[in-house]
Amino acid sequence: MTAARAPRVAIQGERGAFSELAARSLFGSRARILPCEDFDSLFRTVETRGCRYALAPVENSIAGSIHRVYDLLLDSPLKVAGEAIIRVSHSLVALPGVRLRDVRRVFSHPVALAQCEDFFLRHPRLTRVATHDTAGSVRLLCEQEARDAAAIAPELSARLHGARVLARGLEDHRANFTRFFLLSRDGRPIGRPDKTSVLFATPHVPGALFRCMAVFALRDINLTKIESRPMLGRPWEYVFHVDFEGSASQERCRNALRQLEEVCDFVRLLGSYPRARTPRH
Repeated sequence: MTAARAPRVAIQGERGAFSELAARSLFGSRARILPCEDFDSLFRTVETRGCRYALAPVENSIAGSIHRVYDLLLDSPLKVAGEAIIRVSHSLVALPGVRLRDVRRVFSHPVALAQCEDFFLRHPRLTRVATHDTAGSVRLLCEQEARDAAAIAPELSARLHGARVLARGLEDHRANFTRFFLLSRDGRPIGRPDKTSVLFATPHVPGALFRCMAVFALRDINLTKIESRPMLGRPWEYVFHVDFEGSASQERCRNALRQLEEVCDFVRLLGSYPRARTPRH
């Protein structure tokens, strides 16, 4: 991969996080990673041309949707250029020389801690310590030189920080996947598009959502996700996020979107992009 084919990709979290693994799945190991503290700064970095792409997690197969990302998509000009799905595999990471019997505290993001419940049941002496980020937990170990602690984090973060993996596969469910959107200003797909994401809001009248769904059903367009989010400032009204199979360049999808505009208060096409395949587990 040449430098021209390894663009700069902003991620939420620190180097070694699952978002970096997703970026590498799209652009290879030479992808240039720009860590961002939170989702707001992630979006802002690409919107202000500080980076070409942002890689934002939108859904975990166990924890569900990442609502803050969906809310930002509504107000942001960024579009979806690609998709990545990675398997979430949690490792127990410690400083070199530290053994499992030495560990008393375990650092990680609250979601990661919750996804390793069986591990903590087997080791009741361990105290969970919530942190802002899985990969950041490994950095925290190194900075504190904590020899009575470990972190639950991706194995990649251990390699980047020179730490040691004490155990692998701590997650309760192996079928644990996170889906990411690759966002850019122009929305140019990174491959042949065969999936589309769209936002829309319906009139607040009976049957409105049924009419929206019918524009896809009548054309045999398969919906892969539908998500509703509250509209800020308009209590009990919602924006719907729909993913469906097909490209907006195809006639049946183009006609469906055109009819959707006729029955909705607003429609915003987020982009058509190459669909990611779920890895084997």
